[in-house]
Amino acid sequence: MTTGAMATLCLSGELMNKLEAIARAGFDGVEIFVDDLRSSGLSPRLVGDRCRELGLTVVALQPFRDAEALPPELHRKRLDQAKRHFDTLAELGGDFLLACSNTREEADHDHGRAAETLHELAELAAAREMRIGFEALAWARHLFDYRDAWKIVRQADHPALSIVLDSYHILARELELETLATIPGDRIGLVQLADSPWPRGQDLQALSRHRRAFPGDGELPIDAFMTALERTGYSGPLSLEIFSDTLDVTPTGMAALQGKQALESLRSPRG
Repeated sequence: MTTGAMATLCLSGELMNKLEAIARAGFDGVEIFVDDLRSSGLSPRLVGDRCRELGLTVVALQPFRDAEALPPELHRKRLDQAKRHFDTLAELGGDFLLACSNTREEADHDHGRAAETLHELAELAAAREMRIGFEALAWARHLFDYRDAWKIVRQADHPALSIVLDSYHILARELELETLATIPGDRIGLVQLADSPWPRGQDLQALSRHRRAFPGDGELPIDAFMTALERTGYSGPLSLEIFSDTLDVTPTGMAALQGKQALESLRSPRG
């Protein structure tokens, strides 16, 4: 059965309180947001132990930013930073790192270079018996379309590398879903779900950072996304990733329950 998960960034409060609320709401998994972990002052090992006590699987550590196609010197620095992320992930007891497409000006608009650098990241992951997933951000410098991200994942051709599909990044750009439906489910590492108001020419990054909503509480065609996803045969985690100024002031436990209800409603059979 598909795991239902929630990213810690969805909720207000301290990290341990977030984990407890996510578990009480009935989620099976959690995405650990790097900023939440750092601000908590807690060791990754302690956080991982608490997740296990609560029955939560760490489905991802995220994000690893500006993953691909940097010039060689900058890329080497990113590889060193990736090693530290994998160290953290190991202490958390997880095995999946979510990498985001590059927003930096130095990023090369070269799919071959992007594939080469992602292959090197995947090699690092595989050496530690871990995995890495690549997500196209809607406001990335060059790779802002999931179809291009999928091409590059295929070109990189590494068993430890998969694509991450985020409903917001795809639907807010009004990208077609027929290609999504053709991606083999076992090449999708993680699916993140978020709704939002219809963009209507708004800045996609600002909208994403402040006004995401639980599935069904916005105006994006989430049902169409889910229908296409079903055709892939994907059976991995469905994780809520909701950046929201509203949720930042919503009681932690209440927001977690709202998220679980939204996810269950989305997963119910549609007639």
